[in-house]
Amino acid sequence: MEKKHIAMFISSLNKGGSERVLVNLAEYFYSRGYEVTIVTQYKTENEYRISDGIRRILSEITQEEMGNGRISNFFRRFAKLRGIWKKEKPDLILSFIGKNNMMALMTSRLLHIPVVVSVRGEPAEEYYSPLLKRAAGFLFRFADGIVFPVEKSMDFFPEAVRKKAVCLKNPLNPAFIRQIYSGEREKQIVAVGRVDANKNHEMVIRAFAGLAEEYPDYSLIIYGEGELRPSLLQMAEEMGLKDRVFLPGSITDVASAIYKASFFVLSSYSEGMPNTLIEAMALGIPSISTDCPCGGPAELIEDGVNGYLIEPGNWKKLQDILQKLINNPGLAKKVGENASKIQEVLNPDRINKMWEDYLCKWMER
Repeated sequence: MEKKHIAMFISSLNKGGSERVLVNLAEYFYSRGYEVTIVTQYKTENEYRISDGIRRILSEITQEEMGNGRISNFFRRFAKLRGIWKKEKPDLILSFIGKNNMMALMTSRLLHIPVVVSVRGEPAEEYYSPLLKRAAGFLFRFADGIVFPVEKSMDFFPEAVRKKAVCLKNPLNPAFIRQIYSGEREKQIVAVGRVDANKNHEMVIRAFAGLAEEYPDYSLIIYGEGELRPSLLQMAEEMGLKDRVFLPGSITDVASAIYKASFFVLSSYSEGMPNTLIEAMALGIPSISTDCPCGGPAELIEDGVNGYLIEPGNWKKLQDILQKLINNPGLAKKVGENASKIQEVLNPDRINKMWEDYLCKWMER
């Protein structure tokens, strides 16, 4: 029997939440015997690795292929991507994020290839202008399937789009499936994610600064790369926290690095279904997250039971919750144990099978 061929389309494999979900899905389908091709616009230095058997194609036009002006180059990009679909003839195209979804739908028209698009983050961020919102609302009607990781995200789109949509969660990264740490946790508060304005790590530093004097054994570690890393290090130094706030950059084995941490904080202004929060909870780390508008963290956390939700930007509330948990180790342990139950809810075998069943439905048609 001939292998089914899935083409996955995203901007790059740069280390981020959406890219990780796509790579994990690619590896799952490849392990199941599918032919998998990942199409990205470009390559970056800090990317997720993929198995040798998964092909990678770049769709961005080269310097030699460029024309004169933005409009000319748009049509060249359009033609190149359409040419990839014509040549590869996949049984299905799965596209992730923003304009990629619209390009996948437009470039594959009349090629008789089923297309499933997925909005990964806050829709108002992915389709940030009235024009983009209208364009997505129109073009998504031509998608065979539409996937959202968060139920509430569907509200952004017209009813015709919502009728075609399903909610499929992010599968837990298998590296985070392990027994929760039972010893005395290291006195570390950790955060993981791109160091940019949206992730708002400044909020975590301010909360930590309010606790630093009373709890001198604790440190704050923020894992990730980004343009704000130098300014956050400078901010910590100005607050007298140079030796207690660390930004080591991006690391390979996040699970081992945060495994024994006391607390995890997600401080973003907006998120879809945040992988870093899922992973910290799976490890049994008591976690505090901002209650982002599209509702991803709120679908994971029952406030006060398996974690805590706070308003974006409210560093004082974050400080208060951290202080409460530091002063009540029994409560912190219970919250972490409750959080670890997410290992079963988002078990990768279970969630990946749901993705497979859904995508196969379109390939069989």
